[in-house]
Amino acid sequence: MKIMEEIRFAEEKDTEDVLSLLEQVNKIHHDGRPDLFNLATKYSKEDLKEIFNDEKTPVFVFDDCGKVKGYAFCVLKETKGDRLLADMKTLYIDDLCVDEGERGKRIGKRLYERVCEFAKEKGCYNVTLNVWTLNKSAMEFYERIGMKAQKIGMEKIL
Repeated sequence: MKIMEEIRFAEEKDTEDVLSLLEQVNKIHHDGRPDLFNLATKYSKEDLKEIFNDEKTPVFVFDDCGKVKGYAFCVLKETKGDRLLADMKTLYIDDLCVDEGERGKRIGKRLYERVCEFAKEKGCYNVTLNVWTLNKSAMEFYERIGMKAQKIGMEKIL
């Protein structure tokens, strides 16, 4: 039997699978920084419906026989006429997750490659994202696929 895998745009039918993955991401953040993160999902069902239907917030899913095993939430951003920053289009990866039971199978890399392909199609200069330093495995993954630090946020807890 042939396995049917594809990376496609998210649809409303993917909501439950995506919410489950969002819970996994939140748990990593909550476990690492319970002072900052509540146990909740970043988006609600209603939020997802809006996001999935907005061309400025494309969401790619890795679909394996009807089961979403990974996603990449993206935001198309454009800087134009800023006094300091150059005019450019950017595709920002707002969130990328692979189901914890599916990691190590190159799903994340394949999602990232599809995001980059889409960004090129849209005339973007770059692809950017933020990653929490508490998420060491994510930081290592992004470095392995060729991403480099662009800026670093710092804090002092008082």
